[in-house]
Amino acid sequence: MVQDISSLNAMDDAETANRTLNLDGLRSFVAICETGSFRRAAARVHKSPSAVSLQIARLEDLLGARLLHRDARHVDLTECGETLLGQARKLLGINDETLALFQRSALAGRLRLFAPHDLGVSLVPDVLRRLARIHPGVRVDVRLGTSEAVLKSITDGSASLILFNDVGPSAIQARDLFSEPLKWMMLDGGRAVRTEPLPLAVAEVGCAWRDAALGALQTAARQYRIAYSSDTSMGQVAALRADLAVAALPRSLLSRDLVEVPAHHDLPRLPVTHIRVADDGSDLARSFVALIAAEVQTRAHFAAE
Repeated sequence: MVQDISSLNAMDDAETANRTLNLDGLRSFVAICETGSFRRAAARVHKSPSAVSLQIARLEDLLGARLLHRDARHVDLTECGETLLGQARKLLGINDETLALFQRSALAGRLRLFAPHDLGVSLVPDVLRRLARIHPGVRVDVRLGTSEAVLKSITDGSASLILFNDVGPSAIQARDLFSEPLKWMMLDGGRAVRTEPLPLAVAEVGCAWRDAALGALQTAARQYRIAYSSDTSMGQVAALRADLAVAALPRSLLSRDLVEVPAHHDLPRLPVTHIRVADDGSDLARSFVALIAAEVQTRAHFAAE
């Protein structure tokens, strides 16, 4: 039996109505756009990189459009990807607002969080996003500064919770969240490491990584000069990629173009760096510590894969 045109149109309409965007896939897509990497996006959404790749493939299949251009080093949005990004953020915002209407949390109040610039950019936004979903009644005020200023804020009572990078034993009572070695890094094939005195890219005064690097060089009687200074490690990474300097940074920042300085350059050994958290003992701060610990452990797990 031959179906008439109206029947076929009705079938097409029903098929279209059943095509529904997957919010988890959209969340992974937005994470890729914001982090510039499938690996970092996977850590953010607590999935493996292969699972995130599969989500993007399904999105592209559903929409019938290529969303991302990928090569060994870069992820760029296509024109269709640009269109989807705005829509995805709107849909996820509506989803999160709707969930918050039905969530009931006993926790409410104001939390004063102080963190160094690097953690304020890399870790804090994701934790705040999670806190807003679970405890919508909590207000968080965030300040960023040097490790030295961050430590002072918890002792003088101006912060209820701090995150900080540290080397060696902690000067205050704190919880270790994650540790990794500092490494001397350079541009792969770069020439800055051959320059005398050794050009360094460092963070501002008061940064634990800066102190560790300068202390190691001074102990080894190695001549150096500050060639580049930045508030964040991303500024130091930019200096390395321009082959302006070498830097002491966490091992997790090694990449295809940023490599460890070869041993024959005889740079001194660097210590392990720790991400630590300290709080004022309040229930609100302790709940936030639990969220931070879960976020850091998830990132460490996927970074190791």
